[in-house]
Amino acid sequence: MNKLLATLIASLFASVAFAQTTAPAATASAPASTKAEAKADKAVAKAEAKEAKVDAKADAKAMKADAKASDAKSDATADATKKKSKAHAKVAKADANDQMKAEAKAEKTDAKADEKATKKSIKADAKADKVKVEANADKAEAKAKTDAVKAETKADVKAAAGK
Repeated sequence: MNKLLATLIASLFASVAFAQTTAPAATASAPASTKAEAKADKAVAKAEAKEAKVDAKADAKAMKADAKASDAKSDATADATKKKSKAHAKVAKADANDQMKAEAKAEKTDAKADEKATKKSIKADAKADKVKVEANADKAEAKAKTDAVKAETKADVKAAAGK
């Protein structure tokens, strides 16, 4: 359900970004500066749409990584619980003479199961964090590209106005 919701939200952002990319067309009789401004507006809108698309993809990637990490954690916890219950079932079945030995073994099994579950959780979190860092880097690159396009178009408009 979370994956479906994340996909729907990401597609909503992408469609909103694409819907806003229409720029007014310049007429043939317009002066050069007006044409340059229209061209600049169109280029900026296109760059912002690309940035929004990259942001949506990066957010979806991060959400997917979080969901995957959560699944891995719950699987690890379930495995640990299963091992613990088996160990305690053996304690219950043990003879009175072997009761202490079985309890000690069950405690040892509990500790190992908890350790293994913790390690799996840490690895899953680390993997999710790595994906989040990559997603943030993608967002930053897209922002830088958009800023560069804005600066270029601003310079082009200035140059056209100076003619």
